[in-house]
Amino acid sequence: MSPSALGVLNVTISAEAVQSHAACDNEIVSVPERGHIDIVTRSLLVKAEGTEETKTYNWLLCPSGEALTEEVDLQLPMIVVEGSARASVSVLGDILGRALKNLDGLLQMPYGCGEQNMALLAPNIYILEYLRNTEQLTSAIRDKATKFLTSGYQRQLNYKHSDGAYSTFGQGSGNTWLTAFVLRSFSKAQSFIYIDPLKIKETTTWLEEKQKENGCFLRLGELFNNRMKGGVSDEVTLTAYITASMLESNMSVSDPVVNSSLSCLRNSISDLSNTYTTALLAYTFTLAGDMEMRTLLLQHLDKMALQEGGLLHWTQTSSETSASLAVEISSYVLLASLSASPLSTADLGYSSRIVRWLVKQQNSYGGFSSTQDTVVALQALSLYSTKVFSKEGSSTVTVKSLSGGQNVFDVNQNNKLLYQERQLQDVVGKYTVEVKGSACASVQVYGFLHLFSNRYGGKEQNTNMIIVDMKMLSGFSPVPESLLELQSAVPHNCSLDIVQQLPVKNLKPAVVKIYDYYQPSDQAETEYVFPCAIGELHYKC
Repeated sequence: MSPSALGVLNVTISAEAVQSHAACDNEIVSVPERGHIDIVTRSLLVKAEGTEETKTYNWLLCPSGEALTEEVDLQLPMIVVEGSARASVSVLGDILGRALKNLDGLLQMPYGCGEQNMALLAPNIYILEYLRNTEQLTSAIRDKATKFLTSGYQRQLNYKHSDGAYSTFGQGSGNTWLTAFVLRSFSKAQSFIYIDPLKIKETTTWLEEKQKENGCFLRLGELFNNRMKGGVSDEVTLTAYITASMLESNMSVSDPVVNSSLSCLRNSISDLSNTYTTALLAYTFTLAGDMEMRTLLLQHLDKMALQEGGLLHWTQTSSETSASLAVEISSYVLLASLSASPLSTADLGYSSRIVRWLVKQQNSYGGFSSTQDTVVALQALSLYSTKVFSKEGSSTVTVKSLSGGQNVFDVNQNNKLLYQERQLQDVVGKYTVEVKGSACASVQVYGFLHLFSNRYGGKEQNTNMIIVDMKMLSGFSPVPESLLELQSAVPHNCSLDIVQQLPVKNLKPAVVKIYDYYQPSDQAETEYVFPCAIGELHYKC
């Protein structure tokens, strides 16, 4: 039996007792009136061999009178697995609509620690705030999002220490950075679900106790994302993050702890060599209402901006290739640009150039590369969407291929959040995307395929958190005890025992992939086979 399509397929097997004149073990064959036939149906997941690869092309197109047009050329690499490629186009009237559709899966990555759980929880808050502020929050959306919030809140308590701190795995010392992340998120979530105020108070007190005499905060716990470290000391970056978290949690600028931390940050302004820290400082001083410092920092960042095709973004260094960090830095600049009041037309125009670059970086689920960039970017996009929201306008989106295929989508005020998707007939070829009307349209062309395994080595000497993704051979499953060997935070060689549950004919290789959680492009992979399989179902082991 060979599958002809990918995906979940139902396999049905039937056995029936039939009349026969032949004897069976010297007995006459008899067919019962009931129970003479049995049918069993089982689902079978059929996957292409090799490594799953996706490619997205995103645009935020806002016509004003004249039609806007973009082109995309879909091509397949030479090492694609035959029959695995497919392509689709999706259209929404809201840049947050795709994230709203996939609240439970913005990242196709594992969630097994305190930070990753918060990355699942926090976007719900920002999207709920946006929908509430723009009067688009329906009871169905609220119920869905608050369900995720509640379960995320309960899971996060597993990583809480008795003193109010939180840590990545709920063990060892508290983590100042993660604890601040929890504080800002829980404080905002209070308007949607019940959060025990005592837990927020304990967390705030723990952070306050970690403030040093100079106003900066003591760093405790491991900072797994090493790209957040740079020219400015980690102490300043951490203090800016904690201060912003406290201000977002409605702590006053006149609060002694906040006032002291702002003093620490002002003393660090002489060194702006770290773009990430500078962007975070700009947002923090904007929240604090210090317009003089905000202007100084944004002017410096404007000189550091990378411009391409009218779009704006920032990177840590000119040679930095981390898409995840670029998204996070650019999102902090966007937050700083939008968080002041009042906003001018020039402010919104400048912000829109950042937004259009950010939208291009989104994955097919509405998230980004990793946890922190997804959280900060969706916070920034939510704020931007609130500022530019309009209850008027409609547009028509037309997607054409050179072969003559055409897909037409209507975007209006009644279906802004509706996810509209069509499969593209040609997985290879050029497509034209045209938007006419008076409303913005978020358009994504999505390509999906499997590649035969290749290798790539990251250039970093030290990695961040590492994920080992091991696909099972068909018919095999891991031995539970051997999984424990993989749960280690120290460098080591690891092995995994797997056992065959069912014999499978024509067994294909499976892929083992290891990658950097915060920079998934830093990865290596290989294939493995069952060494005992010779030919079809003949084994020598």
